Amino acid sequence: MDSDTKDIKDWLKRHKIAEVECLVPDMTGNARGKFIPANQFLSRGHPRLPESIMIQTVTGEYSDQHWDFVEPTDADMVLRPDASTMRVVPWAREPTAQIIHDCYTMDGRPHPLSTRNILRKVLELFEADGLRPVVAPEVEFYLVGKNLDPDYELAPPQGRSGRAESSRLSYSIDAVAEFEDFVEDMYSFADAQKLQVDTLIHESGAAQMEINFLHGDALSLADQVFTFKRTVRETAYKHGMYATFMAKPMKAEPGSAMHIHQSLVDIKTGKNVFAKARGGYSERFLHYVGGLQRYTPELISLYAPNVNSYRRLAPEIAAPINLNWGVDNRTTAFRMPQSDGPATRIENRFPGADVNPYLAFAATLASGYLGMKGKLAPTEPHQGTANEEEVEVARTLEEGLRHLHDSPEIQEVFGELFLQAYSAVKLDEFEEFNQVISSWEREHLLLQV
Repeated sequence: MDSDTKDIKDWLKRHKIAEVECLVPDMTGNARGKFIPANQFLSRGHPRLPESIMIQTVTGEYSDQHWDFVEPTDADMVLRPDASTMRVVPWAREPTAQIIHDCYTMDGRPHPLSTRNILRKVLELFEADGLRPVVAPEVEFYLVGKNLDPDYELAPPQGRSGRAESSRLSYSIDAVAEFEDFVEDMYSFADAQKLQVDTLIHESGAAQMEINFLHGDALSLADQVFTFKRTVRETAYKHGMYATFMAKPMKAEPGSAMHIHQSLVDIKTGKNVFAKARGGYSERFLHYVGGLQRYTPELISLYAPNVNSYRRLAPEIAAPINLNWGVDNRTTAFRMPQSDGPATRIENRFPGADVNPYLAFAATLASGYLGMKGKLAPTEPHQGTANEEEVEVARTLEEGLRHLHDSPEIQEVFGELFLQAYSAVKLDEFEEFNQVISSWEREHLLLQV
């Protein structure tokens, strides 16, 4: 019995676990997997899942091309539990564990369509250069009233006062207190799962919240965001409402983002390589920014992965639309917060709250890595209001996907098979969405064209 298996077995016994959720993040970042009784989990060998689940769309459909990416026989892939991801399921009725699994082909290779494996691959590139990325995500979400009919627009839920929010209440303490029971349970669930959540604030939208995570290892933080989304939804259900991570769930409210703060640490010295010893930004920091500017147009579909995502990335909305960077400038795509040397970092403000965290982390880190490798120079830092200038990124999912194959270096990092599969899945979603006739079209085009 290897050490991981023994650790898992001991942990299951110690927590008197009755059932195990074997979880795999799919292409959208949602949980797929199996429920297995705890007494069978270790005795049955590694669980398996059809590899085709990795290429399902958000609606559960398959692209016409899906047999180009997986075996036509709909073969299995092997799941191996990662002991570092063991957590209780605090909302379950009986003692239940959740364990994120890594995906392997039947001949033992990391599965090329696993989004967790994609992030691992990027992190290995940094490790080979003696560097360790440090990230800190900020995740926004909305609480909304239960919506059983998708034809109706979403609306804020009632708080403890019995009223729904109707005004912008950024950083309001009292507005958060309206949902005190939800917040307390959310923190309790997060603590039970050892999620490194930090501050909670009320964002500018009605019943819009933001939770900040403590900075740390990129793979661990991606696992935590994956788990946190499930946690928030479950907490909202408990309190008779929904939580949504849609990038732009309501017309009159701002979008929701997952900003990613990131820096690099020298593995040997433990020092932040973005900062000069005597102050200021290092050359590697500037090349990293140059990489973000260079590769974001090609990787935008990993930051904005759904048809709804591009409603957030629009002019006159508080989200980036071009590639400017600046010091403590929240109108830029890439913001350098004012900080001392060890805390020098860059904030990527492109990703929406609807991202797959493994792919969003992989995209931003790969861009910076390639920028350093190519010694790419950034533009001068922007001094004004950046989001009033020209749009420099895609405005639709289809347009974003067209740029995904532009660079050989991106193909090498992510793997051509993965990029083709991701494009096929997301293009299928785009075409399915495009078949829906909106109320705007009926209102303005029915009798006037």
